[in-house]
Amino acid sequence: MPAGQTPQFGVHGVQDRRDWPCLTRDEVTRVLARYAPGQAMGSITWHSMRPFSAACMVVPEGPEAAAGQGAGPGSVSGSVSGSLSGGARGGASGQGLVIKRHHASLRNVEVLEAEHAFMRHLAERGIPACLPRSLPDGHTALALGPWTYEVFSKAPGADLYRDVMSWKPYLCPRQARAAGDMLGRLHKAAQDYAAPPRGGNAGAPLVSGMRVIGQADFGAALAQWVGHQPDLLQALNGYDWMADAHAVLAPLHARLRPLLPHVRPAWGHGDWHGSNLLWHAPAGALPDVCSVLDFGMADRSCAAFDLAVAIERAMVDWLALPAPDVVAWEQLEAFMAGYQAVRPLDPVERAQVVAFLPLVHVEFAFSEVSYFRTLVQDEGSAEVAYTDYLLGHARWFAGPDGVQLLERLGTILARPADMAAQAPDHGPDGLPDKPGTVPPQARTADAPLNENHNTPQEKPVEGGSDGVQGTPPCR
Repeated sequence: MPAGQTPQFGVHGVQDRRDWPCLTRDEVTRVLARYAPGQAMGSITWHSMRPFSAACMVVPEGPEAAAGQGAGPGSVSGSVSGSLSGGARGGASGQGLVIKRHHASLRNVEVLEAEHAFMRHLAERGIPACLPRSLPDGHTALALGPWTYEVFSKAPGADLYRDVMSWKPYLCPRQARAAGDMLGRLHKAAQDYAAPPRGGNAGAPLVSGMRVIGQADFGAALAQWVGHQPDLLQALNGYDWMADAHAVLAPLHARLRPLLPHVRPAWGHGDWHGSNLLWHAPAGALPDVCSVLDFGMADRSCAAFDLAVAIERAMVDWLALPAPDVVAWEQLEAFMAGYQAVRPLDPVERAQVVAFLPLVHVEFAFSEVSYFRTLVQDEGSAEVAYTDYLLGHARWFAGPDGVQLLERLGTILARPADMAAQAPDHGPDGLPDKPGTVPPQARTADAPLNENHNTPQEKPVEGGSDGVQGTPPCR
């Protein structure tokens, strides 16, 4: 890795190798010139460690910088629409811009703007989705050579999970409850959004979809879906993927099949976890989600599927396997209490959540195999995506710990929202306060997890991508 280059989150944790190079000053200058001719560049203050794309924070010079004087501490990417000089919803845009670059084979303008349209729909219904900036012609995505770009302004909130990988639990049950509350609100706002799925017959790559698992004939749907994607078919060369799917995935799908006729299609976020949320906690108050980020995996699915994705992303510490006790039970209970207080699940949806959970990763995992093997030529990560992720996660759900999660999840979901909020041994806000009951992932609320994400560190967590510091609002 070049000196000074930002590392990246990989399949095993932080790695030196980046799939995509960091954005350069000249590149950002060219992009900003298209969004707002004459805007002075300023400086790049941060590069994202997230995979699949490249993103950076820019502090511009001139009017845009002055417009953000009133932004709160810890803000990060964008919550505005309109030209680059436009203001943020509800106040100043913040002193900074986030520029995100995608390879066009992953996100072209059409696919990216379908995502943006969903975000606008949510924002119009009160969800604090971070909206992209617009070009002078009204488009929100820009194609330059092999790349597609989007630009955001900073949104309010502390980026408490900036250095925490996906598949890590919320730092404490109170944040989990706030996240559940917001997801319930998002699903209510999304229920009347009728746009078709992204990407035509094959769908867009690297999204959380149910084009395969949402069909009654799982094997036929999988064969047809793969057949529409030449790169994926090539990437699967050498794997007995249909036999593996029938042996490992089909038995789990058999439990879902009877519930499929009752699915109510709706768009979902597709990647709901702590690092895609920005946080606020006034003194003496409970934490609140004040901005929702990164709809890159959003697609048309259903609320039960999207809820199962949120559980898969943040309630099982997958990177700790094969260690036991990887489920964050208290966070799970708090998350579902928050969700059902806003959007109670009916009995069919509760059953769907449990049945979807072992399978929500399937299409994304297949897509990862193609991404790693054919686009970025990373054979080792492709093998992990196929063996450990696609098959390994499904096998875990068929084992004793996974079965326990599915059984106990059914009980948690069946609990009325008011009962969940008043569970025994919980504090006045309905969340666990009893000493000694907090799981390892949530211990020492004032000490965030360190770079290896497994032990507390004593320094305060960095609250925003501009380096503003804070502590997790878990008290």
